[in-house]
Amino acid sequence: MSEEETLADKSGKSAGITTAILVILGVIQVILGSTVSKSIALTANGIDCIGDGFVSAVVWIGLRFLRRPADDRFHYGYYKVENLASIAAAGVMIALAAYIIIRSYARLKSPPEIETPILGAAVALVAALTAWGLGIRKYLRGRESNMSSVRLEAFNTMKDGTASFLAVIALVLASVGYPAADAIVGFIIAGVIITIGFAAMREASLTLVDACDEFCMDRGLALRMLAEGIEGVHAARVVRLRKTGPVIQGEIEVAVSPEMSVVDFDRIRSEIQGIVRSRFPEFAKLLVSSHPHREGEPEFDDGEAE
Repeated sequence: MSEEETLADKSGKSAGITTAILVILGVIQVILGSTVSKSIALTANGIDCIGDGFVSAVVWIGLRFLRRPADDRFHYGYYKVENLASIAAAGVMIALAAYIIIRSYARLKSPPEIETPILGAAVALVAALTAWGLGIRKYLRGRESNMSSVRLEAFNTMKDGTASFLAVIALVLASVGYPAADAIVGFIIAGVIITIGFAAMREASLTLVDACDEFCMDRGLALRMLAEGIEGVHAARVVRLRKTGPVIQGEIEVAVSPEMSVVDFDRIRSEIQGIVRSRFPEFAKLLVSSHPHREGEPEFDDGEAE
């Protein structure tokens, strides 16, 4: 099993566990918020928890596809399914936020008396601590795997913890005579959800259309410098780089002596690929091609692509 598959498997198990925990916490909060406490903040947070559980399930499905090898139809593998999973998850988040806004507006117009607010606050506090713990753990794993959907799930889970803590504040304020805080917190929760959802959708969409971001350009500059530091390479340029899910694939062209043998160039190519693999493990594939270097000819222009 490759390193990418191992990380995807670990992240997938984490997403499955998170799905179960968030759905259970969400159902408890929805039942308590809608029947006992009559709190829109607690109900909204419960709906958010259930939605986040669905987000984790979508990410889990995407990571399952990630493990599938390349085939005759998908020559580059199934890495970008992970980005599609991110977009689907973000869409669910935004839809839930819209529902919470509608409920919060109705509650703000005629705020009811919140019942048993301290009980609701205690349940929301447990949900907050649980979500923060899960989110931080997954964020560290997302940095290790470089998977955008895993990072989205981590931020989404930590966001859920923050929303739960806001629900605690709303219920405490309601208990001391400020029932409008319940609806206001509902609006805040929805705003946080929409912000994270649109940011995640933008990042995943750019990856799907092969946009090269600052991270990608920094890697390109580092590749060129590494290649030009190898004996026998007169100049180098990165022809193209593309992010496919959690990995990068690319092509670099080097200028070598026209008298160089195939064996010598194969040594240079292997050395470049070996250095890149050790320095930047996120590279799944790097093609190295050659160009004859002649005295008096201009070197490659920085950033020039075919």
